[in-house]
Amino acid sequence: MAPHRHRWIVASLFLSIGLALAACAQPATPAPATATAPAAPQPTPTPPPAQPTPTAAPKEIIFGMLLVGPYNDRGWSQAHYEGGRYVEQKLPGAKMLYIDKVNPADRPGTTASQLAEELVAKGAKVIIFNSDDHKDEAVKFARAHPDIVVIHVSGDDAWKEGKNYKGIPNLANVMGEMEYGKMIAGCAAALTTQTGKLGYLGPLINDETRRLAASAYLGAKYCWEKYLGKPAADLKFKVTWIGFWFHIPGVTADPTQVAQDFINTGHDVIISGIDTTEGLREAAKAAQAGKKVWAIPYDYIGACEEAPDVCLGVPYFNWGPSYLAHIKAVQEGTWKPSWDWVGPDWKDINNPDTSHVGFLKGKALSPEASARLDEFIKGLGDGSIQLWKGPIRLQDGTLYVEEGKVATPQQIWYLPQLLEGMEGQSVPTQ
Repeated sequence: MAPHRHRWIVASLFLSIGLALAACAQPATPAPATATAPAAPQPTPTPPPAQPTPTAAPKEIIFGMLLVGPYNDRGWSQAHYEGGRYVEQKLPGAKMLYIDKVNPADRPGTTASQLAEELVAKGAKVIIFNSDDHKDEAVKFARAHPDIVVIHVSGDDAWKEGKNYKGIPNLANVMGEMEYGKMIAGCAAALTTQTGKLGYLGPLINDETRRLAASAYLGAKYCWEKYLGKPAADLKFKVTWIGFWFHIPGVTADPTQVAQDFINTGHDVIISGIDTTEGLREAAKAAQAGKKVWAIPYDYIGACEEAPDVCLGVPYFNWGPSYLAHIKAVQEGTWKPSWDWVGPDWKDINNPDTSHVGFLKGKALSPEASARLDEFIKGLGDGSIQLWKGPIRLQDGTLYVEEGKVATPQQIWYLPQLLEGMEGQSVPTQ
């Protein structure tokens, strides 16, 4: 091809490209307006639902419970059983195993620590011994199983300032500050009695049962004097012990007979300190026969339902929150031994999630007595009523808490006798 023709072809090619680019750069001529309606807005597409972030299944934690009595006794053992069920409801992964009637009469020749071994064999990583009667067995088991968390109810082996501290790293104690519940019970009894004679149906005699009976007396005495304006000497408060936490035929006194004896001797309010409801049942029978008799059961929030027409109310334990805190800590790997003496939530003593001790008023409590009882509870809660404040004398007349001083936790916990003004045995018969 001739050189000049080659140059012409190249020039023509560049000219064509330039014209094309120029055409592309020109602005588009706007289309003429039309009279048609604007297009309907298009809906924003709905994003697909977010997929849940996969989470690990809750870590299983099996806990075992040894109950000294029947799981459905409407008293002490049922309160613990319900506390365990509370943990199952509140803590994902928690599962309870239990064995009830763990006592020498129902299981002769079998110890609580042997039964605890059975629960461990089924996977339990926490064992709850629910009775003071299990104290030695709980310690024995804890020492033999350092990898198992042991919770002993009502003991003091984990209390560094107590008399029996053992420093076992896998053992904790839990107890409700039922002294307040008993004070409220005593007040309700004093505000109701028409004879001025109160009967206290007690279990066996030890530090726990003495301080609880004494607390009921202090509450009764205060309300008798302050609200009714009557002299303390006119209030009779008799304690009769049956010898164990509940009736064992042939071994203990019969609580049914004790309750009948109270009623037949003019004690018109029976305050129960045992695990079961014989006092309430006998009061109901007497009322049906025409007598004016009332009762205050113990331990379990639903106890009044057995005989509501004679029930003034029930001081009860709410074990769920304490058990939940301990078992959750075990599950999370943060558990540490402690001594827990836990009381009411004074904002609401019947709050099931926060109050370890409560008092549920009964149908038989009069409106006037109920109002006075509210005033009394408020005073306990804000500290304006201090019943463990001196002077306090023991049953034998010994000055125990000096004038103006408040009893120490140790003085209350280890009360050596009943108090002056109380009738009944202070120490077990040897």
